[in-house]
Amino acid sequence: MGLRYTSVMLFDLPDFQTLYDALLARDDRFDGQAYVGVSSTGIFCRLTCPARKPKPDHCTFYATIGECIAAGYRPCKRCHPLHAAALADPSIAALLDALEAQPDFRWSEGHIAKMGYDPSTVRRSFRRQFGMTFLEMARQRRLREGFTTLAEGGKVISAQVDASFESASAFRAAFARLLGVAPAALRPDRLMRATWIPTPLGDMIAVASQSHLHLLEFVDRKALPAELARLQAATKEGIGIGAMPPSEQAARELDDYFAARTDRFETPLAAAGSPFTQSVWDALREIPAGETRSYSDIARRIGRPTAMRAVARANGANQIALMIPCHRVIGADGSLTGYGGGLWRKQRLIEIERQLKATV
Repeated sequence: MGLRYTSVMLFDLPDFQTLYDALLARDDRFDGQAYVGVSSTGIFCRLTCPARKPKPDHCTFYATIGECIAAGYRPCKRCHPLHAAALADPSIAALLDALEAQPDFRWSEGHIAKMGYDPSTVRRSFRRQFGMTFLEMARQRRLREGFTTLAEGGKVISAQVDASFESASAFRAAFARLLGVAPAALRPDRLMRATWIPTPLGDMIAVASQSHLHLLEFVDRKALPAELARLQAATKEGIGIGAMPPSEQAARELDDYFAARTDRFETPLAAAGSPFTQSVWDALREIPAGETRSYSDIARRIGRPTAMRAVARANGANQIALMIPCHRVIGADGSLTGYGGGLWRKQRLIEIERQLKATV
């Protein structure tokens, strides 16, 4: 088996084979610095875990606990990978254990308070450790199951049960907050369909027609409902649910991208914007992976050197994340500046690409 890289490259950790050898040997050199997600069990572990070792094809290595959880893995009950985070803040382990014990529970800040924890402190702790709040994590985990059921042609009531929502109205409301429409409105016979794509940095929503990808965003992006609403209006008959050839291609390419097998995306895109906005997006796609540009660099590249603010607006209006790489644009002083997917995610994407550039 040839070497492959994963999001472990975020922090200059070794290649796949080195980490897999460390897993087999229970080498403690990487304890707390690397974790393994096992696709056959849905569990993530320390590299020193005493459990039976998985096959290499079932392993993906991550640099942080947050990436493991965002990718949908549950903590191992033998090696307890949350122990370090629990030492820093005991509420983290307690709440994640509670979530694991009651995945069908509809959590609120009131429930967090009843467990003896301050909701504001918990919110900050989870954002710092995982890039999302505990409530966002719980809701995302449940909705993914329901979305998958609908995409496979299941009924709304089945999706509600699979997403562990006791209340039909609560499921509809949570779904509408994410996608801007009730689940029943997402019929599979629409010209454009939405599908759910898990990635190491969090789940994404892809919307595609038979021939082009129209949207690709992380599910926790605040602007996602508004973007979907605009697409709904543009299609006149709305968006359905299920995979299309471009979204299936996007999922394969994203898998290769996060495994550091390629930095190229060939999925056909349909990015709607003004001629100026399109010129900015074209310039973004010309930025090599592993490199960054400032807004002023982009403005000069398109022949509008004084249009930095307009460039920034066009950058923020991009709704095809990663494939139109707005994350490669930084401030003139080298600061990360804003990113709809979150600055923590922007930093990780830049680091992934820098490591990829160093290996090709």
